[in-house]
Amino acid sequence: MSYLGKYISVIVPAAGMGKRMNSKINKQFIKIKDIPILARTLMEFNKCDYIDEIIVVTRYDEIDFCQKEIIDKYKLDKVKKVIQGGKERQDSVYNGLKEVNKKSDIVLIHDGARPFVKRNIIEENIKFALEYGACVTGVPVKDTIKKVDLNGEIISTPNRKELWAIQTPQTFRYDLILKAYEKAKLDNFLGTDDSMLVERMGYKVKIVMGDYSNIKITTPEDLIIAEILVDK
Repeated sequence: MSYLGKYISVIVPAAGMGKRMNSKINKQFIKIKDIPILARTLMEFNKCDYIDEIIVVTRYDEIDFCQKEIIDKYKLDKVKKVIQGGKERQDSVYNGLKEVNKKSDIVLIHDGARPFVKRNIIEENIKFALEYGACVTGVPVKDTIKKVDLNGEIISTPNRKELWAIQTPQTFRYDLILKAYEKAKLDNFLGTDDSMLVERMGYKVKIVMGDYSNIKITTPEDLIIAEILVDK
């Protein structure tokens, strides 16, 4: 069942080694309650009726493993391709953008190591992207944020009401995000997230209210939190 007759694609970058995890394997393959992180992430999108295809981007030497131990094992039938990533996350997403179905209308980009995304957030992203062209998931920051210089001295204290912690999915019209990535490549520009590439072209990006449980698993401490979230 498509969303208003639109073709919806998902790109899941999962090529990072995750050095902060201190693990010998790609952190996306670490298991939480016997199920790999990446499998849990993909399950959420695979279950969503509005998603037509998923492209997984991983390391070249992990493509076969990912296909057999994640995609095939957990019957993730909406995963149409498992492709090779690049040096940076931005390179991996760009590889994914070039592989999505050309009739795609909307593309969601979601971290492979963010397995607790909820169905309503996915659906809200699709709705916002169709209406506005570009949106990102985020939550208001809870702590006071300080801007600090290289000497460790505080420069300023931004208004907390204007600050959001950005998550994924980040969702865009396919033509818009592809254009933004192509311009970034042409300009040799490396952004810190997908929306930054769209913002620099002058486009407005909307915020979709996320969830504080939609964590990215980056450190061993995050695995402890993840175990708790699975049991909730």
